[in-house]
Amino acid sequence: MIDFPTYKSFGDRAILVEWPSEIDNNIIEDINRFKNKILVKKDWDILDYIIGYNSLTIVFKSPIRNIKFKIEELKVLKKDATSIRKMSNNLWQIPVCYEPEFGIDLVTLAQEKEITIETVIKIHSEVTYKVFFTGFLPGFLYLGGLDQRLHMNRKSTPRNKVPKGALAIGGTQTGVYPQESPGGWNIIGKTPISFFDIEKEEPCFAKSGDSIQFTPISKERFLEIEKEIKQGIYSLNK
Repeated sequence: MIDFPTYKSFGDRAILVEWPSEIDNNIIEDINRFKNKILVKKDWDILDYIIGYNSLTIVFKSPIRNIKFKIEELKVLKKDATSIRKMSNNLWQIPVCYEPEFGIDLVTLAQEKEITIETVIKIHSEVTYKVFFTGFLPGFLYLGGLDQRLHMNRKSTPRNKVPKGALAIGGTQTGVYPQESPGGWNIIGKTPISFFDIEKEEPCFAKSGDSIQFTPISKERFLEIEKEIKQGIYSLNK
């Protein structure tokens, strides 16, 4: 029986810590607790950390001289209840226009699931999604929690261009394209919110452990928010 998490070297400057291969809220919360404990260790010269669905990669600034010793340090820290750093997670409310003009696959999805468009929107927007990690594109959030009634296979032939802000479903996941890119997910709406802005101190507003709620808005409100963003007067609800 494997004792989780497991630890192993990942090159000469990193250690890969892995949990069971599952998409699970408890696992991502444990990963973030451990990450916060590690960040307290200022004398460890940590360069970066990378979070996945069931993994944490810790990258050090210098080569690790004694990998066994460093892994033992990590194991001790993982079990140390006194070193827990308080987690501060946000719930972000993201406005989305689910009009078929933006959700170009919405009708197809509704027909395949044999439900109405209104039901698709209701099911999708009633869920609070957990942010697991960022990947694929800068600002692309991998979210957990999509209702199984909306699971839909990715397209066999991806589109060459998916617009920035497109809200889509791919398999068991849902997410927002942070910029125009190729993509094979089923597009069900669009948000005027930018998920990645290189001009900001924190280019992506959300982080692993945060939560996302999608709030349906009309096309008129969508256009209003676009204007407010350009004028610098729009504030994202959290």
